[in-house]
Amino acid sequence: MADSLMPTYSRLPVTFERGEGAYLWDANGKQYLDAIAGIAVCSVGHAHPDIAEAIYDQAKKLVHTSNLYQLDLQQRLGEKLCQLSGLKEVFFSNSGAEANEAAIKLARRYASQNNIVNPEIIVVSGSFHGRTLATLSATGNEKIKEGFEPLVSGFIQVPYNDIEAIKTVAKNHPNVVAVLVEPIQGEGGVNIPDEHYLATIRELCNQYNWLMMLDEIQTGMGRTGKWFAFQHTTIKPDVMTLAKALGNGVPIGACIAGEKAAGILTAGTHGSTFGGNPLACRAALTVIDIMEQHDLCQQAQKQGNYLLQQFKAQLGQPQVEHIRGKGLMIGIELTEECTGLVKQALEKGVLINVTAGKVIRLLPPLVIDQQQADQIIATVIELVDTI
Repeated sequence: MADSLMPTYSRLPVTFERGEGAYLWDANGKQYLDAIAGIAVCSVGHAHPDIAEAIYDQAKKLVHTSNLYQLDLQQRLGEKLCQLSGLKEVFFSNSGAEANEAAIKLARRYASQNNIVNPEIIVVSGSFHGRTLATLSATGNEKIKEGFEPLVSGFIQVPYNDIEAIKTVAKNHPNVVAVLVEPIQGEGGVNIPDEHYLATIRELCNQYNWLMMLDEIQTGMGRTGKWFAFQHTTIKPDVMTLAKALGNGVPIGACIAGEKAAGILTAGTHGSTFGGNPLACRAALTVIDIMEQHDLCQQAQKQGNYLLQQFKAQLGQPQVEHIRGKGLMIGIELTEECTGLVKQALEKGVLINVTAGKVIRLLPPLVIDQQQADQIIATVIELVDTI
């Protein structure tokens, strides 16, 4: 039978039927430990009973009305995210790419209000911001841009973790209005910048009156051991984007503006039919409740430190180039391509990911225990030994 789906994914030969916590079971009843969590999405675990109950209860009451009307759950979620981040106002979307689109539009609107014609946004190599035309144009990966030209103009790419390159752009491009960067690069290979990188970008944004925009779609919601990765520093962004773990699998994204960026997007300048609907907001509020009740940021920090320490102690093979991570966001860079390890891990009952060709990426649920962490460690070590 012909496949009715566009072949946009290279899918692994497995179909999952149910999940619980950090585990999934396939159609044949085989159990798998999920060390990728739906690409950093299911942070509080699969089929969490509180989230299932909240979705069921909300679906019985109200799923959608549109943003033509007041939405109490949306207001409550916005207030909670502002409280957690120290920022001021939120626009809700359905995905990370849409959240980044909102951020890009906000920067363009900021430029217009400041009488800047042909505005430019500084972006970095190795980044990933989404697959819409604007977010693809902002992404620092030339391979995934192939065949989609002409791309959206107005982006200047510099190397990641290179402050001098940003300073050079500042001197030569008077129309720059913003810097868009991931605090830690996810798709790019779990790349962690120097300690003062974000703080120096903050200083440059203050100096040149730019917006500092952080893509926390993968790093946000406790993944790195803090609610948001920027909270490992003393700075705050002007704009931050979220998605992935915010709804634990229920599609929702958010573009959050601080004082400098607040009030720029006004009625009629942006919108979303489904963005921030009652069902999605109820799910996200429940995710936050679970995270607070069980201190999952601290759990991510604890288990992440354990995984990192064990990998550094036990992975001494010459094929291991570098081991890095923050919280439960860990990358093990090898000396050669290793995409085949994903299928080998699947056969061993553990779900992992390889990104940037040769980086084993681990993004397990924040709820993993030490026994599960030890299983991940043992499996990865066994896989690396086969290289």
